[in-house]
Amino acid sequence: MANITVIGDGGWGTALAIVLQNNGHDVTLWGAFKEYTEEMIRTRNNVKFLPGATLPDALTLTADIAESCKDRDGFVIAVPSKFYADVLGKFAAHIPPEAFVVSVSKGFNREDKGLMTETAERILPQEHIAALSGPSHAEEVAKGVPAAVTIACEDNACAEFWQQSFNSDTFRIYTSSDVIGVELGGALKNVLAVAAGIADGIGYGDNTKAALITRGLAEMKRLGKAYGADIETFSGLSGIGDLIVTCASKLSRNRSVGERIGKGEKIDDILGSMDMVAEGVWTAQSAYEIALEKNIELPITEETYNVIYKGKDPKKAVNDLLARSPKSETT
Repeated sequence: MANITVIGDGGWGTALAIVLQNNGHDVTLWGAFKEYTEEMIRTRNNVKFLPGATLPDALTLTADIAESCKDRDGFVIAVPSKFYADVLGKFAAHIPPEAFVVSVSKGFNREDKGLMTETAERILPQEHIAALSGPSHAEEVAKGVPAAVTIACEDNACAEFWQQSFNSDTFRIYTSSDVIGVELGGALKNVLAVAAGIADGIGYGDNTKAALITRGLAEMKRLGKAYGADIETFSGLSGIGDLIVTCASKLSRNRSVGERIGKGEKIDDILGSMDMVAEGVWTAQSAYEIALEKNIELPITEETYNVIYKGKDPKKAVNDLLARSPKSETT
């Protein structure tokens, strides 16, 4: 059994801490705000980010960075992309270089638009950092609802450490060496989920949703090709698997944000009403800017960006997508 710290007490970090603790590991969950951490210690619940899930009695909760890093074999980074680099900067001096690290955060670094693992490898002493992604709502994972995800790392020992640490009767772990593909799938699917939610909010049907998912997958592959990812990765759990669940489920925060936009709410009002993070809103801007820089055609991503950041009418955005010049499906 391993000594593992989860950095980030949001819904996903908390769910993964529960999985690891239930697997028999010695787990510490670190949160940024001491008062809220003390509330979780007292109630054994994370009512703000994962309501309804009871925290195991053996799970250690702390807001002390040094304490959370003491005698640890592994670290799970579960910090929103917006705060990712800043938080890791505070941990860098405390994480031992021999420890295994996996990033479960989705998106891009807002400063340089780098992948999450690239940012972590720049800040932390580790040469290789793994990425975890796949169709897995935190609410279901915490309850033991069966799920399967992918952990990718160029270092086989790191990938196998996390596979053995997380794998259970209800949480199946597959490994991959395609870190770029796994991360890009996890990032872009959130943008596409916002787009799917917008279509739901407008009142469009299953045909529209299926078209968005399928053509969204084509955008994933286009972006992946530009980054040198293995295109086959997008046919797996961290690609089409995560895309389906995020675009279709009522549990998806990104889809829900899009639905509210489609019904006419303003993005600032929507975000102001939420405690939890909808990464797709931030990732839409980064992905749009990356597409411009690399001259990659990502029309759904572009129109989602226009709706969120330019105030474009959602119906006009859909009409403009449909009005594009006809072309082969394979281009």
